[in-house]
Amino acid sequence: MTSIVSAYTDKIKEMSMLSLLCSCFYTQPHPNSLYQFGDLEVKGLNKRVSGQSFEVILKCPNQSGDKSQPQLLHSPPKREVSLEELQKRLEAAEERRKSQEMLVLKQLAEKREHVQEVLHKAREENNIFSKKTEEKLIQKMEVIKENREAHLNALKQRLREKEIHAAEVRRNKELQADLSG
Repeated sequence: MTSIVSAYTDKIKEMSMLSLLCSCFYTQPHPNSLYQFGDLEVKGLNKRVSGQSFEVILKCPNQSGDKSQPQLLHSPPKREVSLEELQKRLEAAEERRKSQEMLVLKQLAEKREHVQEVLHKAREENNIFSKKTEEKLIQKMEVIKENREAHLNALKQRLREKEIHAAEVRRNKELQADLSG
C-alpha cells in the first residue's frame, strides 16, 4: 500500500505545476477540466475566487480501466555503429545524391530537348507559312500584271479604233469638200 501511495505522490509531482497554478488563478471553468495521467485522474470540482478544489482519483493498477490511452512504447536500445557502417551509410547517401542529381540533370536535358523540338517545329511551320504566303503573293501579282496588260491592250485597241474612225471621218470630210467645191 505504501508503494502505491508513493507512486501516486510521484505522479502528482510529475504533473505540470504551471497548469495547476494557472487553473487556480482563472475563475472561468476550463473546458478540459479532466486530466488523466496513466492510472491517476484529476478532476477540478468547483472554482471560486478564493481558490479551486480538485478531486484526485487513484485507480488500482490491477483494475482494467480506460484503455483509450495508448501504452508508451520503449524505443529499442541503440546499438553501437562501427566506422565501416558509417562509411557505408555515407557512401550510400553519396550514391543517392548522385543518382538524384543525375535524375534532375536528365529531366532538365529532356525538357531542354522538348523546348528545342517545339522551337524547331515552330520555325518549320513559320517557314512553310512564309513560302505559301510568298507563292500566293507572287501568283496574285502575276494575275494583277496580266489584268493590267489586258487593260492596257484594250485601251490601245480602242485608241487605234478611234484613230481609224477619226481618219475615216477626215477622209469623208475631205471627199465632201472636194465634191462640193
